[in-house]
Amino acid sequence: MAIGSDAFTKRIERLNTIGIALSAERDPVKLLEQILLGAKDITNSDGGTIYSRGDDDQLHFEILRSDSLNLWMGGTSGKTIPFKGVPLHLPDGTPNRSSVVACAVLDRVTVNIPDAYHTQGFDFSGTRAFDHRTGYKSISFLTVPLCNHENEVIGVLQLLNARDDIGNVVPFSETDQRLAESLASQAATALTKHHLIEGMQDLLESFIRLIATAIDEKSPYTGGHCRRVPELTMMLADATAKCGRGPFKDFTMSDADRLELRLAGWIHDCGKITTPEWVMDKATKLSGLHDRINVVETRFAALKRAAEVAMLRTIIAGGERVAAEATYHAECGRLDEDLAFLRRCNIGGETMRPEDQQRVRDLAERTWRASDDSVQPLLTADEVKHLTIARGTLTREERDIINHHIVATIKMLESLPYPKHLKRIPEFAGGHHERMDGKGYPKGLTRDQMSVQARVMGIADVFEALTAGDRPYKKAMSLSQALTILGKMKLDGHIDPDLFDVFINDGVWLDYAKRFLPPEQIDTVDVTKLPGYQPLPPA
Repeated sequence: MAIGSDAFTKRIERLNTIGIALSAERDPVKLLEQILLGAKDITNSDGGTIYSRGDDDQLHFEILRSDSLNLWMGGTSGKTIPFKGVPLHLPDGTPNRSSVVACAVLDRVTVNIPDAYHTQGFDFSGTRAFDHRTGYKSISFLTVPLCNHENEVIGVLQLLNARDDIGNVVPFSETDQRLAESLASQAATALTKHHLIEGMQDLLESFIRLIATAIDEKSPYTGGHCRRVPELTMMLADATAKCGRGPFKDFTMSDADRLELRLAGWIHDCGKITTPEWVMDKATKLSGLHDRINVVETRFAALKRAAEVAMLRTIIAGGERVAAEATYHAECGRLDEDLAFLRRCNIGGETMRPEDQQRVRDLAERTWRASDDSVQPLLTADEVKHLTIARGTLTREERDIINHHIVATIKMLESLPYPKHLKRIPEFAGGHHERMDGKGYPKGLTRDQMSVQARVMGIADVFEALTAGDRPYKKAMSLSQALTILGKMKLDGHIDPDLFDVFINDGVWLDYAKRFLPPEQIDTVDVTKLPGYQPLPPA
């Protein structure tokens, strides 16, 4: 065939078209099919096979096609190829040169066989057995190794039975071979690019999960938070994308969008790496490097000893023994009651009554005598400050330290060089403590200034925290309690009201509960009675 012929020109144009299509395809399975179909097309062959090279020193069937047999297996066909892989080496370690495809890999050369029934040096017994079963006749073979940019063979393209213009089986021509080798080169480049991109993406996801795991391991009290939030985030995001009505009728998510949001979910608390453990793990109000309630207990013990000494001195001085002992036991009883009260205050909780705060201040007015004989207040000013914390276990200063993690998160994430499809990660991850009314932190953004994804993550972060059973300062809430609080947060402008409606009406809350909450937390919930409940508009 002349190089300048119209037929050859058309085949070159077809080769270019296939190459462009290979560069654009992102699905690895469809990519392999395009390689095989394109090669069959430009060589006018009846059938073909794509093999991949595994780490087990074997070639594995990926796709098998034959026009005359109407055979399609592997790839997107949904049919598994029942054939075993082809070993590159025999059990004794010698190269498997009896196999055409193995030989093409071992020598990195194209093997062009005009007639398999009259060729020496290769074992075609399996092929002949297949022909005998099917009535087919496998004659001409063109086997081309797929070599990447490092000259490593990553697979094999094998074409079967070239056909002339009237359908007769003929050997593969030199032109066929050159075109197939050219396509194989482009195919190997496309496959390598895909593998590199996929490998880098896997590395990025693994690294992000590693950071999230490190944060969870850092605090025994939030061990599952960084794993549960991305799961709930994606559950709500997917439900929102499928909603198809109301304010989200135009909201969609591509695979790239889902990846971007999932990664943001995993890394949304990376700034907690900078948070001191004694603040993050502050289980009681007096906790620091250690729980200072033990120091307070020592002072109460000292007061008891002082009361005992006073009792003994009274008795030795001739005082009434019964009265002295009664006074001592009454004082010990008051001290035990006051200490038990302070222990309860130290635990923290949702609220602390003003009268209890005042009682702490009153106890601070009492004094005790230290070992150096100096008179000291029963509670220091700093201890009073901590023991009178109204909610939880953190002072305002400590809460600011905790809240700084989101500032650190944004700063860390914004410093990274993202590819185009991941550029919104800082915005998604950095907005989970913002409020719809602009009273959140760190930027005080309003609902209109935030993406749907960032608002989704905000609900996921809140609901995970409400239902978590591993927090040191609160008991695990029942599902109905958590949903009631979430409904109030909708009415208070804390969370997105429309996303709350999707969360409730599509049952995202229940799906999450079944996956992540113990049965004792899952009580009966009448969603129509929840604060802020609003049914979704008809589809």
